Amino acid sequence: MKEFFPEVKRVQFEGKESRNPLAFRYYNPEQVVGDKTMAEHLRFSVAYWHAITGDGKDMFGSGSAIRPWDDLKDPMEVAKARAYACFEFMEKMQIQYFCFHDTDLAPEGASLRETFKNIDEIVEILKELMAKTGRKLLWGTSNLFGHPRFMHGAATSPDPKVFAYAAARVKRAMEITKELGGENYVFWGGREGYETLLNTDMKLELDNLARFLHMAVDYAKEIGFTGQLLIEPKPKEPTKHQYDFDTATVIGFLKTYGLDEHFKINIEANHATLAGHTFQHELRVARINGMLGSVDANQGDELLGWDTDQFSTNVYATTLAMYEILLNGGLAPGGLNFDAKVRRGSYEPIDLFYGHIAGMDAFAKGLLVAQRLVESGELEQFISNRYAGYRTGIGAKIVNGEVGFKELYEYALDNDQITLKSGRQEMLENILNRYILD
Repeated sequence: MKEFFPEVKRVQFEGKESRNPLAFRYYNPEQVVGDKTMAEHLRFSVAYWHAITGDGKDMFGSGSAIRPWDDLKDPMEVAKARAYACFEFMEKMQIQYFCFHDTDLAPEGASLRETFKNIDEIVEILKELMAKTGRKLLWGTSNLFGHPRFMHGAATSPDPKVFAYAAARVKRAMEITKELGGENYVFWGGREGYETLLNTDMKLELDNLARFLHMAVDYAKEIGFTGQLLIEPKPKEPTKHQYDFDTATVIGFLKTYGLDEHFKINIEANHATLAGHTFQHELRVARINGMLGSVDANQGDELLGWDTDQFSTNVYATTLAMYEILLNGGLAPGGLNFDAKVRRGSYEPIDLFYGHIAGMDAFAKGLLVAQRLVESGELEQFISNRYAGYRTGIGAKIVNGEVGFKELYEYALDNDQITLKSGRQEMLENILNRYILD
């Protein structure tokens, strides 16, 4: 197989003084930060759909990307070339993991059987490439939103034939993920939502979504898949309202249907923005509930109202993200998957390198800053002091469940002179600036 990126040898760490656009300034995979190497902390992954199969189209324009592996006529030959291009890219970028949807790997056939046959052929090539290069699968999933058959949803479709078809796709995708040693399996309800309640039985749809996920849990156990099951929240786009709106909504859904012990959350930064939250907020909600599993690392444009999937370059956001991840004890078996695409105008193959370098350096810098913040304890100490009242006296009794409204009524009558303390937000923001800018 030919070399697809001959102009790039291997992207190396050269340090922050480097001006080489094809070098890392902060990401040094072997550098130990705390108790792990950067590579172990960050667990970067290539998103097969954006980096390899994406052609640059958006909602307003057709594809613009030049991708030499797509020049072949036969769709299956294109699929094979894409596999080789992906592994060449990972090796040259020093990225250890990749993620895929089933439809990323091979073209759909005239029947479901033919589709599975096409995918299986590419899976054999992936096995060979993984064995040869040591690259790994972070997670697999099934695309249950792209084809017109899913226009009314998959597990939430009003048509039980679509529900059955979606189950078949997930069954096979989960088997493939296990075959390839995948460490996680992700569910993203791309069209699990509604456009209008005028034609929607919301209760049945939610119940069916829960039934579908219970079936997935049962089948994972049946085939011995021990990887982490993940759900990825998204508030809208393509449907007006998605049932997996945000992390808190997903956690509530999982607890309602007795699924919370089986799943963790895969959080995408751009989806947090669309839900009206910060990236850190979504990570914090998942972390404090013991459900932070993995991350789709990207960012959105705050001036645009859709999922732009840009590479992460905001060091404030990556610092606060890595702060939450460090407090979580890491992400493994999850990781940082670059669910990000170069801009439509960045159409040359080498732009894939520039985009991933920018994202990897931004998260590496964020990791370095976050580690110093965690080690200093400045932020956590301030928070601890702010809530110190709940460790003694009436506060401790509230926390320990030793008082009710009657006792608090009596306490308040004798303690109604309250002196508040400043939240010191600006001071804390300046502390954060100091760590980032020093």
